[in-house]
Amino acid sequence: MSAVTTHVLDAARGKPAEGIAVRLETAGGTELAQGVTNADGRIGDLGPDHLDAGDYRLTFATGEYFAAQRVDTFYPEVSITFRIADPAQHHHVPLLLSPFAYSTYRGS
Repeated sequence: MSAVTTHVLDAARGKPAEGIAVRLETAGGTELAQGVTNADGRIGDLGPDHLDAGDYRLTFATGEYFAAQRVDTFYPEVSITFRIADPAQHHHVPLLLSPFAYSTYRGS
């Protein structure tokens, strides 16, 4: 399993957000992996199975997702910077999304 996984839910539609391109990179901008959310809004194989302690970023191409639905959005992309303190732990970073708001939390 990847050290980092994600799950995107479209809160406005009440459904998983399928087809969102996601990029995993170091906080310094070095790309480590990329993927696209599946029909359940998840990416379970995003990047390596181990990451060193440090800061990382997930960037979600939300503008392309909403444009495909012909929905205006305030956020053309969402970037979440997070810290891995214990590399032995799995890190799940969900995104709750709507055209004019988003939230995230550390999942399990």
